[in-house]
Amino acid sequence: MTAHDRRFRFGAVAAVARSAKEWASTAQHLEELGFSTLLCPDTTGTLAPFAALTAAATATETLRLGTYVLASPLRSPGTVAWESVTLDALSGGRFELGLGAGRPDAARDAARLGLPFGSAAERIARLEETIAAVRARFAGSDPAAQRDAVRGVQQPAPPIMVAGIGPRMLRLAAQHADTLALGLPPQSTDDDLAAKADELRRLDAAAFDRLELALNIALVGENAPPHAAAWLGGDPQELIRGGSITALVGTPRQMADALLRRRERSGVSYVSVNVMFADRFAPVIGLLADQ
Repeated sequence: MTAHDRRFRFGAVAAVARSAKEWASTAQHLEELGFSTLLCPDTTGTLAPFAALTAAATATETLRLGTYVLASPLRSPGTVAWESVTLDALSGGRFELGLGAGRPDAARDAARLGLPFGSAAERIARLEETIAAVRARFAGSDPAAQRDAVRGVQQPAPPIMVAGIGPRMLRLAAQHADTLALGLPPQSTDDDLAAKADELRRLDAAAFDRLELALNIALVGENAPPHAAAWLGGDPQELIRGGSITALVGTPRQMADALLRRRERSGVSYVSVNVMFADRFAPVIGLLADQ
């Protein structure tokens, strides 16, 4: 299988609820709509990802549960390994671990938690240490593993997503990840996405074919909610007119065709949307579920 003919998967990004009941209802609704994964971001102003995903696991049966993505400075590698094994066990093997070196706003989260943020090189090194710690914990090769009462279900480890676009992160993903989330700037076009995919292919052609490539869609449809510019990274209408890859517009068939063309050109097969667009995006899932 190559990146261009990998089957589509669809995730919904969510991290806010007023109660456990509302959160459970959200997870169940996403499962009913056909989403593959509930993705929980790592921001201190929203639900804590491991706790939220564990709660979602108890309310669903097939929905996979992913961190999107843990900032490496915010937890020790051992802590991530411990939490990952726990969530994998409690979800019956539905956990997916997403990791990153930390978006710019993660520096504020680190300060809020009283943790050092570190240089880019330090954060990337911490990310590699985290992947190694998770895999050692799942494999039972951690020196303390013989005392562990809880073991992960997925072997040898859960799927690992790495988010990044710089050369160092592309190399890390090529070496260690199952999925690469491409966090290009919101003004990026399909030409920019194709150029980044070509960069990965030149760096490691085998990894390009092996890796699942993921992209988040920030806007589905032309009607953006109030104050959307703040989190879209630009004026919604300007992004649409400029052909931004973060905006998906048109009929469900037109959206599905756009994603098919994107997969053919750049290899992107894992598509996520904000939960606020879940119902609007569901018909697209129906059109691409078996493709």
